[in-house]
Amino acid sequence: MDLGAFSISLSVKDIAVSRTFYEKFGFTHFGGDGKAWEILKNGDHIIGLFQGMFEGNILTFNPGWDQDAKPTAKFTDVRELQKALKAKGVKLTTEADETTSGPASFACVDPDGNAILVDQHR
Repeated sequence: MDLGAFSISLSVKDIAVSRTFYEKFGFTHFGGDGKAWEILKNGDHIIGLFQGMFEGNILTFNPGWDQDAKPTAKFTDVRELQKALKAKGVKLTTEADETTSGPASFACVDPDGNAILVDQHR
């Protein structure tokens, strides 16, 4: 099951304070507006900082992207991933419309309450 790029999306109280903290670990700006959201990167490690956009933290997978947010030659469409997980008994909290193509997402929660987002951008 190819889930694509992986990152953790953190809900933060003050994006500037969080950015400064993670810069101490060697993370640098990779994307975002720096006001409400920012993506930081250190090698293959990606952290998304999001202020006031959602509650809690989210494990994020991006089918069709590599760790540099570049399209991969081959990937498993988010709808195929969704079908496979549903067939294995995973309960989804949101679902991609399986009659569409292109960008879509679905979400679920693991047994410990951690949110997981599978978000395809292409």
